[in-house]
Amino acid sequence: MVASIELHLDERSTRRIRVLWDLLEDLGVQTLRTPHDGKHRPHVSLVAARALDPAAVAAALAGVDVAAPLRLNFQFAGVFVGRVVFLGLAPTPELMRHQALVWQRLADAGIASLPLYNPGEWVPHCTVSMRVPRPILTEALRRCLEVLPIEATVTRAAVADYARDIYREL
Repeated sequence: MVASIELHLDERSTRRIRVLWDLLEDLGVQTLRTPHDGKHRPHVSLVAARALDPAAVAAALAGVDVAAPLRLNFQFAGVFVGRVVFLGLAPTPELMRHQALVWQRLADAGIASLPLYNPGEWVPHCTVSMRVPRPILTEALRRCLEVLPIEATVTRAAVADYARDIYREL
């Protein structure tokens, strides 16, 4: 199980990513549309952890505009180990500083995150599928590339742990 601090996107870019999810589902790829009763929405995770206490996270981030209206530019598709397919973001200085600030405030409060989300290790992305079947991986990536580039703006932020039915806007 994984909890995260999610940045949610404007309506237009959210719709475009949902269309991609539909195209991939039609191809036989389970996307984030399906698990947890469809509660997932397209997002960028700033931090992920085995578990997050929403109240502790909110206290640690007091005074930080987690949902700062950052401009995001999805420019490429990629694959993490395990055939996790994602849309990759241009790592702008503003985005990288924002992620490092959120991570540091949590670390200062004793809230641990997964090592892949440490500043300098984090790859800014929007996960599309947690495991694409090997025979259709190339086709899934082609479909991802067809929707790019996507320019987006952050509109909201939340602590989310869908497996534990936790969702709290920040």
